[in-house]
Amino acid sequence: METRREFPLPDTSWEPIREFWAGAAANELRIPRCASCGRLCWYPRERCRQCDGEGFAWEAMSGRGTLFSWVVVTHPFLPQFGDLTPFAPALVALEEDPSVRLATRMVECDLDALEFEMPVRVEFRPLIFTDVEGEVTAPLFVPA
Repeated sequence: METRREFPLPDTSWEPIREFWAGAAANELRIPRCASCGRLCWYPRERCRQCDGEGFAWEAMSGRGTLFSWVVVTHPFLPQFGDLTPFAPALVALEEDPSVRLATRMVECDLDALEFEMPVRVEFRPLIFTDVEGEVTAPLFVPA
């Protein structure tokens, strides 16, 4: 199996989520909204899960939400994550629609103090990995 040279950096040019990463580069958390029913649709798909509609418009979110789930990683599962441990990958439920849950990482926090449904807010930070060239601005979250 071949991996991208930039792995584990995300592929910001992949069409289904290109606008998400363009928003992050502009310090905006963007999620697509269905033009037919008005529901947010995350993870992006060709058709809306709710109404089967096809049209979507990317919309800036507030960046506020609650911590839905997390785990504290103490041993790197890939060498590129070695400098990050310990860290907390997480799912954040967005304030605009709690059924929209973003995979992210909690930063600038006491990992032992994380609590279910604690208020969080987005901060845009560079993703940088050991021995990987380049960086990508990503929406990470901090306690609010």
